[in-house]
Amino acid sequence: MSSYDYDLFVIGAGSGGVRAARMSAGFGARVAIAEDRYLGGTCVNVGCIPKKLFVYASHFSEDLRDAAGYGWKIGSTSFDWHTLIENKNAEIHRLNGIYERLLSNAGATLINGRAVIKGSHTVTVNDRDYTAERILVATGGWPTVPDIPGKEHVITSNEAFYLESLPEHITIVGGGYIAVEFAGIFNGLGVDTTLLYRGPLFMRGFDDELREVLADEIRKKGVKLQFNADVERIEKFGDKYTVHVSSKDREFPSPEPWTTDLVMYATGRHPMTSGLGLEQAGVELNWNGAVVINDDYQSSVPSIYAIGDVTHRFNLTPVATAEGTALARNLYDNDSERVSYEDIPTCVFSQPSLGTVGVTETEARERYGEFEVYKTSFRSLKLTLTGSEERTFMKILVDRATDRVVGVHMIGPEAGEIIQGMAVAMKAGATKSQFDATIGIHPTSAEEFVTMREPSG
Repeated sequence: MSSYDYDLFVIGAGSGGVRAARMSAGFGARVAIAEDRYLGGTCVNVGCIPKKLFVYASHFSEDLRDAAGYGWKIGSTSFDWHTLIENKNAEIHRLNGIYERLLSNAGATLINGRAVIKGSHTVTVNDRDYTAERILVATGGWPTVPDIPGKEHVITSNEAFYLESLPEHITIVGGGYIAVEFAGIFNGLGVDTTLLYRGPLFMRGFDDELREVLADEIRKKGVKLQFNADVERIEKFGDKYTVHVSSKDREFPSPEPWTTDLVMYATGRHPMTSGLGLEQAGVELNWNGAVVINDDYQSSVPSIYAIGDVTHRFNLTPVATAEGTALARNLYDNDSERVSYEDIPTCVFSQPSLGTVGVTETEARERYGEFEVYKTSFRSLKLTLTGSEERTFMKILVDRATDRVVGVHMIGPEAGEIIQGMAVAMKAGATKSQFDATIGIHPTSAEEFVTMREPSG
């Protein structure tokens, strides 16, 4: 019997931490897990789940309009923000309970409180010390707001999920997943929405052509896009805010300041490592506070591990859960499983949504040299009777030397659902010839992925 209180002490009960804790306990390890906020972490409480519920809510406005083309006479409609918030909160509360039961049923001990590392084998929670053979840090990330004059007036995505009322106008600052998704959410709920980004085009890191197509589609829906602009300061006057912006493009003058009801910052997230005692314990952190780990998720202190967003490598919930699974199996089930970080599929729940797996066209050019691009753009069958001008865009990248499909990208309804299937095919090493030999399901948008025959230009 070990002289430690626990074999594994997990700090943070988000997706990765809970997965590691309950699987390790299932393998027979003595496990404790500490959480000082909410079970399920960011994803369940102020991330993936409530965000997707908000996306659903905001899309009904388009669905109701489109229904007229199919003969439905809806009449007057109205939206009640409080109903959405109350129902969302009830669902989150239900999920919190599920996470608690998962831990309890697995035999893990849940400790409510903030954990601080006191040494390579000691954690303190609520003034009590616990010893463990291994410590796992899975504390995730937290929204980052730059230090600008007036930063005290802004909200982040955390607060957006609990607004007391909808504003008439909102200014969203940022160009990543969260900014683009919330722009679609607020716009769909009837809020006059401006999205401001400091670069020439948002969604950096995605395929450039998809970024351009998405910008065009978002503009069609009424979101005002302001690129190449930095916020200089934010001033409050009564219940309103004035946003002062400077242009980063010398060819265009800086926009005039504008008044808005709410300013939301979605300019990235930083690892939640402050105050955890990591540096005092000798754990190496990188420039933004992320825990530096090796291929076995070990930090510079061999008994302290880290997974998920706190390592700031692949900040996606399914990655954190995969890492939690691998770690538990490696430590307590005599497994040598490693997570593959190649061809990780992802979806931006923008409106329309963007799904992608594999390399971008720029990456394909650097990695493969000779490759082929297949793409198509069309209006989906569902929209042909509605008058909507929204278009679906699809793109396949193929390594010419092997015929292997190395990138699949899509903008359009249910992109995430479709790209998930494409990700399985790519993991299996599917070739373009195999795509071509696959019978499509007609009429669907997804069938276009197996009917593109001629490379583009």
